[in-house]
Amino acid sequence: MADSEIAIVTSPLPPESRDVRAASTASPSSDRKPATPRILIVEDDYLMSTDLEAALTDAGFMVVGVAATADDAVMLAQSERPALAIMDVHLRGRRDGIDAAIDIYSRTGIRCIFATAHHDRQIRERAAVSCPLAWLPKPYGMVSLVTAVRAALAQVADETS
Repeated sequence: MADSEIAIVTSPLPPESRDVRAASTASPSSDRKPATPRILIVEDDYLMSTDLEAALTDAGFMVVGVAATADDAVMLAQSERPALAIMDVHLRGRRDGIDAAIDIYSRTGIRCIFATAHHDRQIRERAAVSCPLAWLPKPYGMVSLVTAVRAALAQVADETS
């Protein structure tokens, strides 16, 4: 998929879930410069994760960590409290990215963008409980990724204001 062909499907946060996320995204005071958005990458392919990290850093985001397993992703999300996670479905280990997204959302209220080649109807239905912000189908370009992250952050800000 070319960078000019962005395929982003956003999922609004259900009204009953908005209070969970609001606590972890408190707005900075109006006299301070807004904090750099913090992003967690969950991807088991080393080359892909380095490309993601470089693109996000170049776009002005702070990458708080890279996890290759669901358990590492949950641990990093709990300790680093990113604004959102970029989540692949296929990960190393016995648990996948959907398991990680569900655990992260239920424990912290942090939502994700699924950036994956695995996005059929069954996968999306299974992942729905994690309230994903978007689905970015592989292959995608880094411009599409950055655009999806910016849109997701704006959506979270709108939902918590």
